[in-house]
Amino acid sequence: MTNLELQKIANQVRTNIVKSVHAAKAGHPGGSLSAADIFTYLYFEELRVDPKNPDDPDRDRFVLSKGHTAPGLYGVLAERGFFPREDLLTLRHLGSYLQGHPNMNHIPGVDMSTGSLGQGISAAVGMALAGKLDKKDYRVYTLLGDGEIQEGQVWEAAMFAGAKNLDNLVVIVDNNNLQIDGSIEDVNSPYPIDKKFEAFNFHTICIDAHDFDAIRAALKEAKETKGIPTAIIAKSLKGKGVSFMENNAGWHGKAPNDEELAIALEDLRKEAESLCQK
Repeated sequence: MTNLELQKIANQVRTNIVKSVHAAKAGHPGGSLSAADIFTYLYFEELRVDPKNPDDPDRDRFVLSKGHTAPGLYGVLAERGFFPREDLLTLRHLGSYLQGHPNMNHIPGVDMSTGSLGQGISAAVGMALAGKLDKKDYRVYTLLGDGEIQEGQVWEAAMFAGAKNLDNLVVIVDNNNLQIDGSIEDVNSPYPIDKKFEAFNFHTICIDAHDFDAIRAALKEAKETKGIPTAIIAKSLKGKGVSFMENNAGWHGKAPNDEELAIALEDLRKEAESLCQK
């Protein structure tokens, strides 16, 4: 798939995010938008998954450790064909299977229920270890927030993954530099993130989270790295694609009103139009 094709899909994923959060009148758009390109590349290029057989025991696994960005995961799962796009508008509604955090018991394509920050990576590490013990060739990917890595459990999991040489594990950190209370540097700085993972026996790669060539190269390098797990530090822009949300911590966990939705959709429509002209 070309970069242009991926950019078009990512733009639709972003559209799905703002529409679903608006319909829910609640949710987390900022970190969903910053990770939209990562979600898109994983589900359309990297992961060995089949929407017609979402529980295939030989599939690759993905764990959304920063589970509050479920609108982003749901947005890409719908585009990939795991469930109908129109169901996205039921986000967080009473009786909907698409709740505010991913639930593996109800949502096709979700490999782990997440939401409590710091716990998803532990589940991913367990899956990777199981793959090694069962002599399976599936790979495990997990996406963390840069604010999330302030949780101690993240580093316990990292220590274990490094100690057990889980080279079938890829940890991706969505480094948008903002969390609910502001800059991660002001709240509790985790920098330098790459050096911390290196200290836990990880191979580390730093990339631009919105550059598909960089994402492609990093994931290829991760596959070629043997004997240790890989951590990809993906520098991103919170709220990417929506003018008034970009780099604004206020949009960590807030839904747009009708007027704001119209502006967001116009931003994304213009981007789609620009991509169609390339």
